[in-house]
Amino acid sequence: MTDRYTNKPFLKLLDCYVLDAIGHLDPKTDADLTAMEPKLHEAFEAEGPWRDIVEDKLGFQDGMQGAILEVWQNGRQKFVEAQGHEPDPGEFTRIFIDTNFPH
Repeated sequence: MTDRYTNKPFLKLLDCYVLDAIGHLDPKTDADLTAMEPKLHEAFEAEGPWRDIVEDKLGFQDGMQGAILEVWQNGRQKFVEAQGHEPDPGEFTRIFIDTNFPH
């Protein structure tokens, strides 16, 4: 199995963005990303908080995190009804990104 992030550093940031939008980004990762912002500014030639870097690089409109959350909430309800258990946030993130942002 290949590492999802090999030669794709922005993909990790995008995964974190989606996890954050659905309320499943752990506080340590959020703090680590915030601490890394100066390096992210340099790496991605951008300014601002890490979330803004993702939004800027992908040309997201205001409200993108809310739109992602809505997809999660609607899909979550259907998943629970069909499967009888909660969906995995990480799996949702991978599927959402692979479907909407092929890499």
